[in-house]
Amino acid sequence: MMFQDKYCSLRYGDEQIQFKLKRKDLKASKIVILVQPDASVIVTAPNSAGMGEIDAALIKRAKWISNKVAEFKSQEKHTLERTYSSGESHFYLGRRYLLKVNIDDSHNEFIKLYRGQIHVNVKSYSSEKVKNLLLAWYKIKALEVFNTLLEELLKKTPWATSKPKIKIKRMATQWGSCSPKGEILLNPHLIKANKTSIEYVLLHELCHLAEHNHSDRFYRLLEQVMPNWRDIKDNLDTKATYYLNT
Repeated sequence: MMFQDKYCSLRYGDEQIQFKLKRKDLKASKIVILVQPDASVIVTAPNSAGMGEIDAALIKRAKWISNKVAEFKSQEKHTLERTYSSGESHFYLGRRYLLKVNIDDSHNEFIKLYRGQIHVNVKSYSSEKVKNLLLAWYKIKALEVFNTLLEELLKKTPWATSKPKIKIKRMATQWGSCSPKGEILLNPHLIKANKTSIEYVLLHELCHLAEHNHSDRFYRLLEQVMPNWRDIKDNLDTKATYYLNT
């Protein structure tokens, strides 16, 4: 039987938990609950799971879901709209840098890190120009760093017999994905996270080379190569609103 994704709700105390239910033809009986950076809740369950079983899983984690939703909504509320002017802070490899915009028509436009600041040199200022330069710089740095880390992580994943190709694509709610052909797609905004968080996302996608679904086998592999992945994922999710706000 084929199931379509649908939107459901469950009452927890005085709160109504809204969630999107996705069905998959999974061998494992694991029900996966995710709270996205936009505060939406996604529940992935095998076709064999009944609604009573799904509700029980949600009730068991209801307090965690409620806290994560509140946390993401609070972050969104306090995230300022970017103006791309001097004095703003932007992330790179987990560290917060001050933005310094220099207007100089005698030199080419470029970006460099210098003394704890991201220096953007432009011939004439506009917020859109600085934004585009910064995004292009993030993409270049992302490819460099991701490929370097991938080389190291391949030593931990013997099932990956060759180096997968990395592609960069901006995504609203995902850090990465792995295609059936073995290509790894990564969000350039991930370069704003610390090295350990980037390694987690890369290892997550490398595990998909061996197991494309989020099965028990997939999580066993992930646990094997990164035992503390849950803590790292939670930390990355907590900061997602800041990293994705460019």
